[in-house]
Amino acid sequence: MARPRPSSEKIKVVAENRRARFDYAIDQTYEAGIALTGTEVKALRFGEGSIAESYAEVKGNEIWLVNSNIPEFSHGNRFNHEPKRPRKLLLHEREINKMHGAVARQGMTLVPLCIYFNARGRAKVELAIAKGRKAHDKREHIKEQDWKREAARLLKDRG
Repeated sequence: MARPRPSSEKIKVVAENRRARFDYAIDQTYEAGIALTGTEVKALRFGEGSIAESYAEVKGNEIWLVNSNIPEFSHGNRFNHEPKRPRKLLLHEREINKMHGAVARQGMTLVPLCIYFNARGRAKVELAIAKGRKAHDKREHIKEQDWKREAARLLKDRG
C-alpha cells in the first residue's frame, strides 16, 4: 500500500539566500534534490547552514552546488563531513540540459535561493536560472518595489 500523502505542503526552510533576488533577475526556478551525508542532514535539521556565497555549476552531465557551508555536526565523531565541500544536485537530465544551455549560450548563472525540507522530509534546493543585475538595474528594481508598496498602501486605505 502506498504511503498516504500529507494534506498540507509543510516545508521547513533551513537556509535562504535573500540577497539573490536583489542581485539577480530570476528567470526560472527548479527544485533539486541534494546528495548529503548523514551528519550533513543532521546539521541541516538543527537549522545550521548557509548558501549566501554559493552558486551552482555544470560539470559534464551533473550539477554541483559549490561554496555552500554546512558546519560540522556538533555530536558527530570522526566520520563528520567537510563543511564547504561541493555537493551534487539531483535533477532530471532534460533539466540539466536546459540549465547547461542557458549558462553556456545566454550567459545566465545558476543561483541557489534556499535549502529546505519538503513535506516528506527530503532536503531540497530551490535553484534559479538568473541574470546578474547592473547597478542601474538594481536602482530601477528598488523604485519599482517602492511604487508597488505605496500603491498597495493607498489601495488599502481607500478600500
